[in-house]
Amino acid sequence: MKYTEDHEWLKADGNIITVGITEHASTSLGDVVFVELPEVGTEVEKGDEIVVIESVKAASDIVAPVDGEIVEVNEALEDEPGKVNEDPTGEAWFFKVKVEDASVINDYMDEAAYKALVE
Repeated sequence: MKYTEDHEWLKADGNIITVGITEHASTSLGDVVFVELPEVGTEVEKGDEIVVIESVKAASDIVAPVDGEIVEVNEALEDEPGKVNEDPTGEAWFFKVKVEDASVINDYMDEAAYKALVE
């Protein structure tokens, strides 16, 4: 897994990158009450705001960490947004994006560097 400074995690499986938020982010947000996901087939560019998360504390956007095409979204989060708090780095992934070259995630932090950032 790799991590962004925006508290997202990325996991590559071939040219498909799964994206979610870290436990640190889900704790900071508080109880998540709403998630708006992008549509499958959407072309995204790194930095695009593509997910909206609302919690009892605040609203937040998730940005695309890479360029690519959204190939799958976790529709279960729309019905059960609380999963983001229960299992942020597992079942509560947000979307999967197909990229030209999965090595683009190597530019992001490893777990040790991310832990140093949030501690």
